[in-house]
Amino acid sequence: MLTEEQKQRYNRQIILQDFGERGQEILLSSKCLVVGVGGLGSIISLYLTAAGVGTIGLVDNDRVSISNLQRQIVYRERQQGLPKATTAAQNLRELNSGCNFVTYDCFLNKENAEDIISKYDIVLDATDNFKARYLIDDTCKRLGKPFVYSSISATCGQVALFDFPNCKSSYRSLYPDKERLTESENPSKAVIGVLPGVAACIATNEAIKYLTKMGDTLSDKLLWFDISTNVFQTFDI
Repeated sequence: MLTEEQKQRYNRQIILQDFGERGQEILLSSKCLVVGVGGLGSIISLYLTAAGVGTIGLVDNDRVSISNLQRQIVYRERQQGLPKATTAAQNLRELNSGCNFVTYDCFLNKENAEDIISKYDIVLDATDNFKARYLIDDTCKRLGKPFVYSSISATCGQVALFDFPNCKSSYRSLYPDKERLTESENPSKAVIGVLPGVAACIATNEAIKYLTKMGDTLSDKLLWFDISTNVFQTFDI
């Protein structure tokens, strides 16, 4: 049962016809893992926190720098040089003290991926490299954990939901040539500042829809968009 304070805090989504108190109770009991707390992850974590997700895991081994602040809006100027995961958690607690934050000041790798991911209901991929995405894909598929894929470059973004074990597709379905991608350079770091916000909001919405069984998801579909032309397209995978 929701407390009176929770009913007031989450009122605007509780009054949605297909959401209601049941949807909020589901979020409050859910556990979401955000891998990467950079441009995508900082905004994903803000909206998961605002929505009232009960437990939010944050994985990142990087530190805050001045170049991050153009798009990574969970951080502040005074926090340059501090670890991203723990710093983000500190700021997020000020937004919603009712959420539980678990921080991992490390990179996801073959040694820790299964142990970390197994603790969560859904994984949100907010990484910026191909190796991490294949690792998340393989681990989630093996554990039967759904994950939301999102990526950005310049003015374009992509979002998809891989609803393991129920979906037919995976990240490898999109990009089957792992060796070519992982041996190449990581995705371009050129990006307009608002782009992560667009992709992150869509990705977070996919996680919320999946958890609460509200609306249609991007399972087995890829949403591609370009904010310079305002073109949005959805493809079957």
